[in-house]
This record gives sequence, structure tokens and C-alpha cells, in this order.
Amino acid sequence: MMSSSNTGKSGSNPRLARFAWLLDSSIPLPFGRSIGLDGIIGLIPGLGDAVGAALSSIIIFAAWRSGAPGAVLLRMTGNVAVESLVGTIPLLGDLFDFAFKANQRNVKLLQRCEHDARGAQRRSRWVIAATLAIGLLLLFALLAAVTFIGVSLFQLLTGN
Repeated sequence: MMSSSNTGKSGSNPRLARFAWLLDSSIPLPFGRSIGLDGIIGLIPGLGDAVGAALSSIIIFAAWRSGAPGAVLLRMTGNVAVESLVGTIPLLGDLFDFAFKANQRNVKLLQRCEHDARGAQRRSRWVIAATLAIGLLLLFALLAAVTFIGVSLFQLLTGN
């Protein structure tokens, strides 16, 4: 549970919110859209997504220092991991990085945590559980598909 003495270090900190804005939305585009430095840095092949994740970890570290619950920190880490992993896919990942805005999501999550720590923790647990369930289903589907393809290839090659 977050203590009131740490409130100044967390999501209500305007510097932290501005940092997230700088990373995610500081460069205006036509039609009311925006991108940030994180998306621009992510365009650098190989290194960009790692640098973006390192910068994003500053917000997670601030949340940890403010006493955010473990489930909230895990959800914040998941946001950065999703943005970083999908960001490694050429072109599609860059477009996703421009739209997902993990840093601003994390600051909003931290702000919600300050106002309702139990509620934010409970929602974060549900998101984590649902993500794990979907991930396991996808893993099993992938395993089934690979097995089917392997058996089919074996039958094709052996004539069975």
C-alpha cells in the first residue's frame, strides 16, 4: 500500500508525467495524433527498443520507490515489455510503439494507484491473470499447430 508521505515521488509528480509525455506524445502529427521520443528512438535497429525500455524503466523505478504494490509494478513492467517486444517487429512494431504509449499508461496506472491502491492492485491482478491465460492458450495453440505440421510433414516424407 502506498503511503501518503511518498505521494510526491509518484504518478502525481508533474515531472514524471512530463517525462512520460516526452517519451510518448511530445511530437504532434496531423489529425490530432502524436508520437514521442521513445517511438523515434525505437526506429534505430537493434538498439532503439532496448534504449526505449531502459528509459521506460525510470517510471517503473519511481513507482517502486513510491511503494506501488507488486501487481501494479508487474503490470507496468508488462506494458513496457509488450511495447518493447512488439517494437522489435520491423515497421508494424514501430507503428504499435507510436500508438501503445506504455509510459503514459504507466503514469496513469500509478496515479490510479495513489487514489485507490486496492482497486488498482485488484485490476492489475485481473489483467495479469487474463494475460497469462491468453498467453497459455496461444502457447498451446502454437504447440498444437507445430505438432500438426510436424506430423503432416513426417507422413508426407515417409508416405504413411
